[in-house]
Amino acid sequence: MTNIESLLGTVERIVFNNEENGYIIARFSTRERYDLVTIVGNMADVRSGAYLRVWGKWTNHLIYGKQFEIERYKEERPATVEGIRKYLGSGLIKGVGPVTATRIAEHFGEYTLDVIDQDIQRLIEVSGVGPKRVKIISRAWEEQKSIKEIMLFLQSHNVSTRLAVKIFKTYGDDSIKVVEEDPYRLAQDIYGVGFITADGIARNMGVEVDSPTRIQAGLEHTLKTLANEGHVYAPRLHLTVEAAKLLALPPEKMVPQIDTLAEQERVFLETVGDEQDAVYLTPFYRAEVGAARQLRNLLKTNAAAFMPEFKNLDWKAAFEHIHRQDGLTLASKQAEAVKTALTQAVSLLTGGPGTGKTTTIRAVLRLLRSKGKRVLLAAPTGRAARRMTETTGHEAKTIHRLLEVNPSAGFKFKRNQDNPLQADMLIVDEVSMIDLILMNSLLKAVSPGTHLLLVGDPDQLPSVGAGNVLRDLIDSEAAPTVQLEVIFRQAQNSTIITNAHRVNRGEFPLFPPDKNDFYFFGKADPDEIAPLVVDIIANRVPKKFNADSVEDIQLLAPMHRGSAGVGNLNQLLQEKLNPPKPGKTQYQSGGRLYRAGDKVLQLRNNYDKDVFNGDVGVIERIDLEEGEAAIRFDGRLISYDLSDLDEVTLAYAMSVHKSQGSEYPVVVIPVVTQHYIMLQRNLLYTAITRAKERVILVGTRKAIAMAVRNNRVRRRWSGLAWRLGGYPSKSS
Repeated sequence: MTNIESLLGTVERIVFNNEENGYIIARFSTRERYDLVTIVGNMADVRSGAYLRVWGKWTNHLIYGKQFEIERYKEERPATVEGIRKYLGSGLIKGVGPVTATRIAEHFGEYTLDVIDQDIQRLIEVSGVGPKRVKIISRAWEEQKSIKEIMLFLQSHNVSTRLAVKIFKTYGDDSIKVVEEDPYRLAQDIYGVGFITADGIARNMGVEVDSPTRIQAGLEHTLKTLANEGHVYAPRLHLTVEAAKLLALPPEKMVPQIDTLAEQERVFLETVGDEQDAVYLTPFYRAEVGAARQLRNLLKTNAAAFMPEFKNLDWKAAFEHIHRQDGLTLASKQAEAVKTALTQAVSLLTGGPGTGKTTTIRAVLRLLRSKGKRVLLAAPTGRAARRMTETTGHEAKTIHRLLEVNPSAGFKFKRNQDNPLQADMLIVDEVSMIDLILMNSLLKAVSPGTHLLLVGDPDQLPSVGAGNVLRDLIDSEAAPTVQLEVIFRQAQNSTIITNAHRVNRGEFPLFPPDKNDFYFFGKADPDEIAPLVVDIIANRVPKKFNADSVEDIQLLAPMHRGSAGVGNLNQLLQEKLNPPKPGKTQYQSGGRLYRAGDKVLQLRNNYDKDVFNGDVGVIERIDLEEGEAAIRFDGRLISYDLSDLDEVTLAYAMSVHKSQGSEYPVVVIPVVTQHYIMLQRNLLYTAITRAKERVILVGTRKAIAMAVRNNRVRRRWSGLAWRLGGYPSKSS
């Protein structure tokens, strides 16, 4: 049997970090060896500069050579001045960056940590450290002591330092108590802690594999996973099978715990259409029932009683007035949509690109203004709201800002059924992006008497969140729907719009040599696609079309993984477009590297910061001394603690889902057969429709054909259409 050895040293550099399972590859310096050694294993997501005692054994990797495989480890206090400098400068303590760490370590030498522990006010002796900074460091050091206690408790469960900070921020001094009483709460309460991590802690604390608590948590986690895939509920049999796989238990163990969850109203059971025992998480059940009830109430409204001016309007004269005032000429379907919107309590306007949805909205706005009516415009994302403002000339807000989110009241919306929106009409664009939870919140704030016009393209990808709201509304036939199908002459000159409709009809896109708005670069080898894409974005497009690589060009990839996936392409584009250089600060957190000047994407709604999932910004500065980063979103400079930077990721490349509601001058799309799982017609259609001026496809014709032919849209379990019109519960 191989003997267990131990090494004592400093983490010099994190080479790789899998944030899902805590597996790390790092370069490690020790006193015993002159050269750096490679350490690998599942461990807390330690920072560069951490001083560790690691136990394990030496192994030989076929490709990477000699490695030290860690079985367990312990974070130690460094004993040397250099070790102390690296330790303090690793970003562990807010207020101490590399410069300040060097000054402190050089001033107090080997006794630095004792001074900080016993007489922290002496730090004022250090050049550049004033009373204000001492106060910041003191507070951070005390917090770190508490976090260290938590880390000692969590360390054997592969919980990272960053997540320990989040646990402390969430529960404070009660952190260990909460974890001991119910470790599964971590997965519910804290962004970045998944069920697997919480389950590992619970099992190590003695929770039995078939404990009711564990099974209930596993069932809820399975429902949440399905919700992340778009499903509002799960059929009981499907839930039973999937949860049993997750928990490695017989399916029959799940059955009584589903009933227990229902008794506690943590889930709801209901027959939906032909689906026996649909199992809902409580928030989704209440959202679906609430949204259906609100829509039915709005549909019962006598619309003419609230805007009687439009009941007997001379529509011919009205449309002639619009033409004189704004130069708008409406086709018959557009005119029908305008009439419907102004005379019906709720209506839907659908259509693909170039069919005149924006012109129709402008006509509705012109008539509303002519009668002195109050109108509100909204869209799901900041980018979509900005586009709506630009194209209509009327201010549009995000739905979150329209509903006035209230951080002091648990992030609930101020606008609701008790404090509804004040408007004669509410027009909402990009409805395909709206998930069920947000739609329910929006409908609560619409009072009977406010006309509601919902606009969207049902052929685009559905919402990232659970539900398929636009498609369900159309399928229910509960509200009048006008579909625009004719592509206008001006739009017909655009190969982008022509090809979007071709793809949507299942036809292969065209690449006319006499046009300069739609290109195809053929490459069969996926490993050759990544460097070609980088060259197109960094060199070819900017040179040929005078475009900015960061501002004007967006890479949209079907998948995150692989050489032509979002992850790898982001790293390559970061190195090409925003390389390191003297004076440019950067910060590494696990496997992610952030650099001043990086284009980044917000990954979750942060109501405190008023920044939402899908918002794109640029890192203006990273302050290692203060432990903060400043990111500019739409002209607003937002401060982030470095420990919270996992809320953003690089955005040089992004998934097609994340691009919804946006338009970019140039869109580059890698299409390779390795992405076959995600190659669907609506995905390629959505990606193409994000471009205003040019689309560039890179890959193989075979992969494009696979996407065009694949119209098997993944079905989502949803009961909204059934609740509204008695239609089947499964929407597609």
